[in-house]
Amino acid sequence: MAEAPVECDLLIVGAGPTGLFAAYYAGFRGLSTVLVDSLPEAGGQVTAMYPEKMIFDVAGFPAVRGRDLVADLVAQAAQYHPTYLLGRQARTLVDEGTAYDVGLADGAVVRARSVLITAGMGEFRPRPLPAGDGWLGRGVVHFVPELAKHAGQDVVIVGGGDSAFDWALSLHPVARSVTLVHRRAAFRAHHGTVEKVRSLGVPIVTDAQVTAVRGDDVVAEIEIAVKDGTRRVLPAQTVVAALGFTADLGPLDSWGLELHRRAVVVDSTMRTKRERVYAAGDVATYPGKVKLIATGFGEAATAVNNAAVELDPSAHLFPGHSSDAG
Repeated sequence: MAEAPVECDLLIVGAGPTGLFAAYYAGFRGLSTVLVDSLPEAGGQVTAMYPEKMIFDVAGFPAVRGRDLVADLVAQAAQYHPTYLLGRQARTLVDEGTAYDVGLADGAVVRARSVLITAGMGEFRPRPLPAGDGWLGRGVVHFVPELAKHAGQDVVIVGGGDSAFDWALSLHPVARSVTLVHRRAAFRAHHGTVEKVRSLGVPIVTDAQVTAVRGDDVVAEIEIAVKDGTRRVLPAQTVVAALGFTADLGPLDSWGLELHRRAVVVDSTMRTKRERVYAAGDVATYPGKVKLIATGFGEAATAVNNAAVELDPSAHLFPGHSSDAG
């Protein structure tokens, strides 16, 4: 016998920062919420990609570590007891008239009176390190969720983007050695971050590619080929493949939404072309859109307030300030 649907006023698809703040704000508006995310932990890309990175553009925080921001957002939402369905992909959206049935990959169904999509850039898959085939989880990693696990190790970071240089900055005080390898002489990373890494004396090998990963059960060393024809062998117990990722909206493509450049088109209320379906954060687009966490927070509140009125036309769009609630 199929399980009964999980019922709620608002289903939030995506448990990143925008989705977590939406869960708090929906609770503040008296709406019951369920959060669904294909990732196994709350926090979205912040948790998966840069939990140790300092974030400097969240209002009220001169600097906040990624994992700390997520923990505080979870705590903020917790006072309204949202339901989390993590590690479960939302696949189908069926309009049942007064509610939507959203089918999950495991066969479960969430019956929601309204839906808010906060799926960031969608599902993302790290680009693999060609020479690291078969070594993933045995020393080759894409992310570094816990810096302490790499204490005393020789770490080689492969890549030239912001993530690669951020990991270099974060790991330098912890690891025995950090070396950065990039296939070109130019970097995609922010110039200031590159200069910080250089100032620490981190070796940066450019115009080079990893050609072999060696070891017994786990990685022990790598070989790199440099454009000038030389080859080098570097000790490495961890190889961070920071080569970027591919992202797509996955099943959201089939939800009958208007899409533009892999994002969901919304109006000034954050509503999509479907009634009672909203989008906020990086997944949403409109003219003049700026993709920032701070932007997502504002869009989440806008979406929730408008959803509350759509569900109950007698409700006020602006519920008052949270400080007035005591």
